[in-house]
Amino acid sequence: MKGQRKHLKEQRGRGEIRAERAFLVGIDYRHRNRPAGDSSKNKKADVAGKSDPGHSSLGKVPPSARLARNIAALRKEELEEHAIPFDAEESLSELRELTESAGAEIVGQVLQNRDRPDPATLIGKGKLEEISGAAKMSEADVVIFDHDLSPSQLRNLEREIDCRVLDRTQLILDIFARHARTREGQLQVELAQLEYMLPRLAGRGVEMSQLGGGIGTRGPGETQLETDRRKIYRRIRHVKEQLDDVRRIRAQQRQRRESAPVATIALVGYTNAGKSTLFNALTKAGVLESSRMFATLDPTLRAVQLPSKRQVLLSDTVGFIRNLPHTLVTAFRATLEEVQKASLLLHVTDATSPVAYEQMAQVEAVLRELEVGQKNRIHVMNKIDLLPKEKRESLIDDEDTVHVSAVKGLGLNELLKAIDRAVQDDPVQHVLLRIPISDGKALSIVDSKGRVQSREYQDEHVDIDVHAPASVVRRVEKYVTWRG
Repeated sequence: MKGQRKHLKEQRGRGEIRAERAFLVGIDYRHRNRPAGDSSKNKKADVAGKSDPGHSSLGKVPPSARLARNIAALRKEELEEHAIPFDAEESLSELRELTESAGAEIVGQVLQNRDRPDPATLIGKGKLEEISGAAKMSEADVVIFDHDLSPSQLRNLEREIDCRVLDRTQLILDIFARHARTREGQLQVELAQLEYMLPRLAGRGVEMSQLGGGIGTRGPGETQLETDRRKIYRRIRHVKEQLDDVRRIRAQQRQRRESAPVATIALVGYTNAGKSTLFNALTKAGVLESSRMFATLDPTLRAVQLPSKRQVLLSDTVGFIRNLPHTLVTAFRATLEEVQKASLLLHVTDATSPVAYEQMAQVEAVLRELEVGQKNRIHVMNKIDLLPKEKRESLIDDEDTVHVSAVKGLGLNELLKAIDRAVQDDPVQHVLLRIPISDGKALSIVDSKGRVQSREYQDEHVDIDVHAPASVVRRVEKYVTWRG
């Protein structure tokens, strides 16, 4: 098996194995709930501020700033109610990005309008024949549906199309399998794949035993798991035990961190919103930055110094997406515990996205599922360097919203100040200190960890007016002569 896998990698490296050819299928159900006489485009214009009578005082504030202000003004649990669902074209466009992230070449797509899904094939007999013909004409290797398919629908479609068929969840699981680098990430992906595959075993014995060389076949397929349900359950139990060990180790690490007064701040947001780029800009960590979806799976922690000279830990986390498969949310709980334990969330959004509102609502929905919907957060509107200059200059920050460009370094100082205001751990204290000149260690601590306002040298001591974190003040407590 290892020899075969190595041979496959060598073939790909020499370009002997071409990218898989994917044909995409989207479906627009005409019964979607939309207000009478109002299209999603009109409603999006309202969200963007083009028709915003309640915010007329904002004047020429551009759509992204109005978007941020509107969201900041909403209660978090109401955000989803104000967001407009992705329409079929936007959803199909997102499927294209996902497919490209999986390394496939898109050779065609079709968008079908239906009143309701067909229980047997989702798309109906006539459209099925059309897609089957188009897939053959384009020499597609795989047909990908922008919907979840039931086991029976999956089997019926594969039998009629005579080609591998994937649904949206399988595609996302495959991308996770491609990008998982650490043992923890690989275990989490395998668990999600196994739990998704379990009810879909019937009639799929060949795929389960083949070498994983294409979209939807990575992960468990490479371990040659048999289709016997008892063996699948046994493997699931084993993976869960390993993940429990990972969770215990992570809890011990977190307990050691929590013994020191250092706040943890988690970056959350829709996939490809620029979280890793922002993480690198703030920490100089050098983690992978990619325009591909779900480029970051494994959490990374780095220290950041705030303007008050307090130290905080910043955590980069996996991106969210609409209809994030529940198996993934469950499998990645060990990773997402960093979000649950964080003192503050930075909700990063692509300010230039036409569906930014909907993306934010999807993120909030996942946060509620993780039971952190009420946690304090700052909305970070990223990628403002892509906005026209006059719009960028008219952006207005507030306590809950900061506009930045992680790539260009715009707004990062304002973001650090906003974080400083929001973090309650190890609060800054204003004190006057009288430190003997002979105590060089205490003087060094105050200089390096506090913001000195003034100092006055006397014969044998130094009077220092300083703003410093409470943990620093405790270390020089015996020298405090006044406390603000």
